[in-house]
Amino acid sequence: MTANTPTQRRIDLDWLRVILIGFVFIFHSGRFFDTGGWHVKNAETFFGVQVWTTFLAMWMMPAIFMVSGASLFFALGSSNGKFVKDKVLRLLVPLVVGVFTHVAVQVYLERVSHHQFRGTFFEFLPHYFDGLYTSGGNFAWMGLHLWYLLVLFVFSIALLPLFRWLQGRGARALSKFGDVVALPLVVYALAIPIALLMVNLNPRNLLLGSKDWGGWPLPVYLFFFVYGFVVISHAGLQRRIVQQRWLSLVLGLAGFAVLFVIWGTQGDPYFGSTRYAQVFTVFGISSWCWVLAIFGFGMKHLTRNSRYLQPLNEAVLPFYVLHQSILIYVGYVVVQWNIPALAKWAIIAPLSFAVIVGMIAIIRQVNVLRVLFGLKPLHRSVQPVPTVTPVPQP
Repeated sequence: MTANTPTQRRIDLDWLRVILIGFVFIFHSGRFFDTGGWHVKNAETFFGVQVWTTFLAMWMMPAIFMVSGASLFFALGSSNGKFVKDKVLRLLVPLVVGVFTHVAVQVYLERVSHHQFRGTFFEFLPHYFDGLYTSGGNFAWMGLHLWYLLVLFVFSIALLPLFRWLQGRGARALSKFGDVVALPLVVYALAIPIALLMVNLNPRNLLLGSKDWGGWPLPVYLFFFVYGFVVISHAGLQRRIVQQRWLSLVLGLAGFAVLFVIWGTQGDPYFGSTRYAQVFTVFGISSWCWVLAIFGFGMKHLTRNSRYLQPLNEAVLPFYVLHQSILIYVGYVVVQWNIPALAKWAIIAPLSFAVIVGMIAIIRQVNVLRVLFGLKPLHRSVQPVPTVTPVPQP
């Protein structure tokens, strides 16, 4: 039994998309002050902030890929050609624009703040094309934080034949799988592939094992992406996730507490060790529980439409594209001030947010800018309102 048809929308997914991108902004606004490496850092860093950013990294991008996979279920109503064109315009265009404009400034400020370059941005610009950023050079081919757009594009195109099959001839197999996973507690078994990949993928491998992609290896996101598609296709599985939302939350909290104790007392484990396997098994399982809790509470409570939802949902993509660049521009200046770190954050976050919102207000009104930031151009004709599907309730 499927929960929806590909021509419908889901209010809860739209709300989750908006909320999760908000957390991405909060996450990056804290990166100036945690103990990990980043493009621009405050002189004083804090272990407590590192705990917070690690907590967010545990579920933030996995949940976003889940929402993306679920949203793809509805996007398959178009032809293959139209689907690919839409992904190119919404994902690749803002990625390419970012790589050659505002992301280049991010790289410049990183090099200056890390004492790797002296001079103006225009003096740095020719050097932006010296080598690939991921190999020690400057050219940010993946757009730094815009890597998500590139990965989402690759996943969407590569898995298009599979998802078409699952909505067609494979619909019965998908339904049967959903029936099994919808049995009590069985959905937690989907954490097994995630945990196995986290333990066994070598973090020194950039594309297959590195955790520099939002805290996770890229292959792990593939599972969250597919899981989102599976979950949204099956009403019974969604009801089970809603019913078990409190259990998922408790398990997620317990897993994070265990990790906090291990990391706080014993430090980072090394790849291949028993403790590494233990830590990242718990990390993978706990993350899946957090994502289930987020989806469970979202499907239960984020069911009401609002006149603000459509403009907020449209603003998600340009907000994501701009947020880290603006944070770094503002943060580069503010972290140099001789004021308390908390005061710096209290300036960086609100000021950056205000600048981004102001820029989006302009972008949404100018068709050329809309296209460059992945939005559809405005038309004078009235567009039909998409059908909104109520969230299945337990």
